[in-house]
Parts: sequence; structure tokens; C-alpha cells
Amino acid sequence: MGFLSTSVGMTRYRIVEEDIPSSLWVEIDERLRGHAFRDIDASAEERSFGWVSFENMLDADFVSAPPEKGQYLAFVLRLDTRRIPPAVVKKHLTIAMNEARQGMQEQGKKFMTKEQKIEIRDQVVLRLRARTLPIPACFDVLWDTMANNVYLASVQPKLLELFEELFTHTFGLHLEPLTPYFLARQYLEDTQWSALDDLQPTIFATGEE
Repeated sequence: MGFLSTSVGMTRYRIVEEDIPSSLWVEIDERLRGHAFRDIDASAEERSFGWVSFENMLDADFVSAPPEKGQYLAFVLRLDTRRIPPAVVKKHLTIAMNEARQGMQEQGKKFMTKEQKIEIRDQVVLRLRARTLPIPACFDVLWDTMANNVYLASVQPKLLELFEELFTHTFGLHLEPLTPYFLARQYLEDTQWSALDDLQPTIFATGEE
């Protein structure tokens, strides 16, 4: 669900760098296009990810609308993934193995090496990928350029890791999640951070009836 939905799960970040080069703002479009989503429908690649327009998931060139929305930058992280059901892989792998064993018997061979089995499996998976359309997923991104806060419409750990890495590669900036721990650090001096690290949770429920 995106930010235009009635409800959304999101992760909040702040940009670590206090001084953002003024030249970055005129390069936003170019940087987004430099790390834009690349379609893999006609290939056998397992996944592809990158930026697309906030208004149109098919627009990786940002021609339908600019990302600038007042003090915000709005764009989307698109992730396309090919998912082959394990049962389908198992079926076609069994067929391929049987055919390979039959061919070896005709040649008078009895044993199949581990390397041959791996090669057959890789070939089966590659053929199935080429016949499977990738499933698209889109995750809205809002960047408050005044407060230097960034919002991602997702809470999936693996997706967050991918987003953080791509954001850094794209803009040369680092993100810090606005969890309660990092929020507390904003109100403490550097010398007080160790005290925050040493805090222990309080257990209010004893388990006794």
C-alpha cells in the first residue's frame, strides 16, 4: 500500500549528513534516471529494481511528472521478482534428471557426478525463469527536503536494506532509521550515548497469576 492509500505501513529515516551539497538538488532527475528501474520481461533474470515515477510505475525516465512536489521529492522504488513455485522446479528437475540418466545408460555410463546434477538444475531453473513473468512491486518514497527526513512505504527488513543501499548509491547520502533508539539520541549529547546503550528493559509482567 502506498502513501495515497487510506492506511500504510512505513519506515522513517533521517539523512545523516547535515550539510547536503546545493548542487545535489539540480541533479535529482539525472541521479534518479541513472539508477532507474530496468525491465526484465524479455530476459531470464531473477529480479530487477530501481526508481520509477511516483505517478506511473512504467515511467522510468520521469517524463510523465517531475519528482519535485513542493518541499518534497516523491518517487517509487520498483522491484520485479520472478518466483517459480518449488513444486514446478521439482517436477521439471525430475524430468530432466530422468532424461539425463536415460542418455547416460544409452552411452553405457552408470553414475552422474555432482557437477552434472548442479548443471542440470541450473539449466532447468534458467528455462523456467525465461517462461515466467516477473511480479512487480512498488514502494512509495517521500523525501522532506526541509527536515531531511525520508519515508518509505514498507517495513520489510530485506526491502529496507535494499532501499538504503540504493538510496546511498543514488544520492551519495546515508540514512539512519528513526527508531526510538535513534530518536532518543537526537536529544542527547554525544557523551550521553553510552548511557543510552547501557539501558536495560523493564519487565512489567512477572508471569505469575
